[in-house]
Amino acid sequence: MMPADNDDAVFRDCLDGLHHGDFSRLEPVFAHAQRIMQWHREGRFRDDPAALAEGLTCACFLGRTDVAEYLLANGVNPAAGSATGMDALHWAANRGQLESVRLLLRWKAPLETRSMYGGTALGTAVWSAIHEPRSNQLRIIEELIAAGADVSEISLPTGDAGIDALFNPRP
Repeated sequence: MMPADNDDAVFRDCLDGLHHGDFSRLEPVFAHAQRIMQWHREGRFRDDPAALAEGLTCACFLGRTDVAEYLLANGVNPAAGSATGMDALHWAANRGQLESVRLLLRWKAPLETRSMYGGTALGTAVWSAIHEPRSNQLRIIEELIAAGADVSEISLPTGDAGIDALFNPRP
């Protein structure tokens, strides 16, 4: 068991990281899903709903669907948490977090929200697949299209045969 004062320091540091979009730095905290959930049950986020919303985005960025699902089930809006300029769906698409994307789609996260770069989640997924390739990005693009994402903003050809094939399927 961790001393309460150390847990308080970790919580304060977590809040700071959430407010500053330091999602990679928070990975060790989010790796212990029970800690985030316990802090929520204790009411520690009560006076800071913005941090809680960023917690959802951080969880999706990191692919921590257990934390994300808990937060969604406890009232966090799937469209909230965009202080970094991108919301949970944008970050999940960018980072290749397929299960997080699927979770957000089940919770009806809006598909056409614009990031600080002007792109939708689909646009972010396509850009990321070309410029910051990670596993699952093609599958994420497919899932976003299947969910009804507007494909009109994607300029074809993208220069990537796999991506282009998703938008121009052969008969």
